Amino acid sequence: MRRVSIPLRHGRDHKARVLPARPGRARAPEPAPRVAVVGGGIAGLAASAALAERGVGVTLYERDSGLGGRLAGWPLELTDGSTATMSRGFHAFFRQYYNLRALLRRADPGLHTLTGLPDYPLRHSRGMYDSFAKVPRTPPLSALGFVARSPSFGWADLLRMSPRAALPLLDVRVPGVYERLDGVSAADFLADIRFPQAAHHLAFEVFSRSFFADPRELSAAELALMFHIYFLGSSEGLLFDVPREPFPQALWEPLAGHIDGLGARIRTGTPVEAVRPVDGGALEVTAAGRAARHDAVVLALDTEGLRRVVAASPSLGDRAWRAGIAALRTAPPFLVSRLWLDRPVAADRPGFLGTSGYGDLDNVSVLERWEGEAHRWALRTGGSVVELHAYAVARAGDREAVQDRVRRQLHRVYPETRDAKVVDERHEWRHDCPLFPVGGYRGRPTVRTPDPSVMVAGDLVRTGLPVALMERAATSGFLAANALLARWGLQGHALWTVPDRGRSSVLRALGRLGTR
Repeated sequence: MRRVSIPLRHGRDHKARVLPARPGRARAPEPAPRVAVVGGGIAGLAASAALAERGVGVTLYERDSGLGGRLAGWPLELTDGSTATMSRGFHAFFRQYYNLRALLRRADPGLHTLTGLPDYPLRHSRGMYDSFAKVPRTPPLSALGFVARSPSFGWADLLRMSPRAALPLLDVRVPGVYERLDGVSAADFLADIRFPQAAHHLAFEVFSRSFFADPRELSAAELALMFHIYFLGSSEGLLFDVPREPFPQALWEPLAGHIDGLGARIRTGTPVEAVRPVDGGALEVTAAGRAARHDAVVLALDTEGLRRVVAASPSLGDRAWRAGIAALRTAPPFLVSRLWLDRPVAADRPGFLGTSGYGDLDNVSVLERWEGEAHRWALRTGGSVVELHAYAVARAGDREAVQDRVRRQLHRVYPETRDAKVVDERHEWRHDCPLFPVGGYRGRPTVRTPDPSVMVAGDLVRTGLPVALMERAATSGFLAANALLARWGLQGHALWTVPDRGRSSVLRALGRLGTR
């Protein structure tokens, strides 16, 4: 699709790119096409909203009791008798998540449910502390400003680096970055660059760990894409927002209300078991033991869910496509520990802190700094609600031992927590995030499948665009909807991305010199 520049609203990177909406009818005539969207996470919600807004009949199936996928939340009762909402933990809504934010604006035009955190601080056990708060946002000033301010990445380190090995970071394009770097691990790529050892935590904790993966397994292409999206290619920087309330109340319940108001049917607690092509090009979706006929299907599932549904649907797609789905892998397990403490952490602690050199502990959040529910509990009890994350945990490890180690590391990071009594604690172990292994790019599914009536969406999908994580999920959901809308002659939805190449002609020319 052709990319053009159009006038921007105030605040967006002036080099952001738009994929214009395909022209067509504004609304489907009766009888409207019927689409089953399988999965109620970000990708499924994006597809559902985009289709329902054009008058398409949407049935959204979600196996769990609530929407949000890996950003879902659920109620629980604490030992002190109060209620709280548990989730899989902290997520940063970066300013360059244009399509995710457009999805949330459907129910909250001003994004009032989000609030900004002032910094993305990183602390190393050896005493180094990096901050992005005062670093210029526009490249290359962002990189130069960071080097000038960082205690872990100085000018001498810059001179020792291998410029030629680092050149691909100056002109990241999709899919070109995968052709260059998908056969190399993130760890080996940084070693080739001679990235300063003291600053490795910047690359690993900020970027590689965002994929819940060991850098030795992660494709260097994904690492390079992350550098482009968040640092070298976009002027939005590493500033981000977080929800003011737990995910269900702040995000998914209002969005469900919007989609429901457009006539979509939302069926939570209804796992899809199989999808079968039937006569006339339609598809039969079996969910909770009942079959329903649809004109098209969007499979917006996590890795295991997609594998399961495709394996149970032997007539779906072709042999090569099915083999590719079966070969998909998940990242190692990760832990989210939430502790309700009987006393506050120090008042100057940030809402979020990335950590390195503290064993299993990857970051610490103090939830009452931004989340209303946690803030009200802290005001009522005089305590704090602290969340700890540990990524890429060994699959065969002792989980209770990891939980204990993570808590002990919290005491090192915030010593005032040593004497705090734990009023309640919850530990969530998950291993359902997609793995982007070395050499795995071409085996990942695209939005389109061998069947023009079946689309795939989610953060595991390769989109051909510079997007990742939650933004890849939202973008792929809109792309899936747009592909179906085009089949029926209906108007599509415009999408935005960060710049799809290096920001200047000089940097792009230098980037082309870097080869492996």
